Amino acid sequence: MPDVALQMEHVYKKFRKGETFNSLRDLIPALTGRMFRQQELSNSDRREFWALQDISFEVKRGEAFGIIGPNGAGKSTMLKLLSRVMKPTRGSIHVNGRVSALIELAAGFHPDLTGRENIHLYGTILGMGRREIDAKFDGIVEFSGLAEFIDTPVKRYSSGMYARLGFSVAAHVDPEVLLVDEVLSVGDYAFQNKCVKRMKEVICGGATVLFVSHNLKTVAAFCHRCLLLEGGRAARIGPADEVISAYLKRSHLAHIADADSKLVAISQVTVRNEHGECARFRSGEKAWIDIELRARKRCSNLSLTLYITDDECQNIFDTSTERLGHGTLTLDEDDVYTCTFGLTLNMATGIFHPSILIYRYDTQTEYDRWAPATTIYVSSHDDVRGTVHCFPKVVRQEIRQASAANLAAMTTDIKEDEECDII
Repeated sequence: MPDVALQMEHVYKKFRKGETFNSLRDLIPALTGRMFRQQELSNSDRREFWALQDISFEVKRGEAFGIIGPNGAGKSTMLKLLSRVMKPTRGSIHVNGRVSALIELAAGFHPDLTGRENIHLYGTILGMGRREIDAKFDGIVEFSGLAEFIDTPVKRYSSGMYARLGFSVAAHVDPEVLLVDEVLSVGDYAFQNKCVKRMKEVICGGATVLFVSHNLKTVAAFCHRCLLLEGGRAARIGPADEVISAYLKRSHLAHIADADSKLVAISQVTVRNEHGECARFRSGEKAWIDIELRARKRCSNLSLTLYITDDECQNIFDTSTERLGHGTLTLDEDDVYTCTFGLTLNMATGIFHPSILIYRYDTQTEYDRWAPATTIYVSSHDDVRGTVHCFPKVVRQEIRQASAANLAAMTTDIKEDEECDII
């Protein structure tokens, strides 16, 4: 299949819990330590477990494919298999083309070598030849922004400089298949934008890219299709938006399972635009948040609170039915209450998390909280930063030339100031 760049067929990977020793040098200290600690590995520690089970998918040439999932789902194991660091226990992996991995930036750097020397060293490790490195050297240095420190040993670099140089080298490899793992957040904001731009250039250049990330915003921005891993198994494969939504609904299931223990519980939260339920919005777009509550016992003087946090868990918006002038509500046993908040999303580009709280203000009683209840993505055509989008416009620009008389007066003022400073 010439149009397939990467394929996994019924791949399994098994590990063994506990310690294994491949040499006498490792075995003797371990046995000595156990004698003093009087500890033995239990049978459970010796158990084998499957890090990946029956994984099958394929990625077309030129496609950006995302892999998401909670910690321990098997994402790192999959990357190691694809980069040929490990072999599968069962199944087959086919990769057509030159592979490069942006996984652990600058993992091949030597601290005593200069930045210049490490560019050649790391480039060689990544599969580039001497001529290729020499041809790309100036571009690597310019991209990193470390020209004045390039002949300084990297042990003198800050962690940010270290990562920037590592990304700059790796980003100039011309792979046919690129594996990316949580590396687009290195350096400061300006450098991160350069990283994202570079990745877009790689994708537009026809490379096949696999993104493994907890940053759902990045996955949604780059990938058309996505794989959700849970417990080492492929829980879902499909369009990125649908898979991300399925991943986020995991918290919904956990919340519903706990609802029976509460007097009144939040049973449903959905976000929609004018066309229906969705998770992606443009800045300034209208959104509606539909909420459903269910009461097990009679509860009075309740207020429904909606608050929104950003990706740094900072509260950016907060309101309630009571503060909006609708008073409190009383629910009898088995009552179902529904409420819809209408919003205008005047937010800058980012990920935001609407949360819901059932609260009684007079007794300061919290009945139920769902945080976050859902996640939305907001994007903007304008290059604005921060949280709020004020929709700025440049309404006036002017360039004037100072008159000769004004220039002469400015020169005189400067000279007088200089004389005063000397005195």
